[in-house]
Amino acid sequence: MISQKAQYALRALIALARADPGEASLISDIAEAQNIPKKFLEQILLDLKHHGIVQSRRGKMGGYLLLKSAEDITFGEVLRIVDGPLAPLPCLSKIAYRRCEGCVDEATCEIRGVFARVADATRAVLDTVTIAEAISNPGNEAIPRLA
Repeated sequence: MISQKAQYALRALIALARADPGEASLISDIAEAQNIPKKFLEQILLDLKHHGIVQSRRGKMGGYLLLKSAEDITFGEVLRIVDGPLAPLPCLSKIAYRRCEGCVDEATCEIRGVFARVADATRAVLDTVTIAEAISNPGNEAIPRLA
């Protein structure tokens, strides 16, 4: 399950992607339109800014806008920024690997073998589906289904 923070981050990015190109969106407008607490959204956008996903603009025409193209922002990237590793077990993480407590042999671990398949399937979707694709296919017709 993804966190509420991750859901808010994805909704905010979708709102920014739908804005007119080059037009900054106010935090208060995004918060109201997406039903996100404003203070929480401020923290989320700062995290995304520090990771090069969005940029902020000051002044009369200020606000937030995408720094990366919506076609280049994957759901997996956003989830890793907000929630950390996607892997269901620490021994399967690509960014925060650590051996599981009590593990005798990763190569023969039955639990690891099953969850490695889960992790691979999850990454196959989340690391390929972009914000732009989610917007263009709200019913997810074109998003790959795994057998």
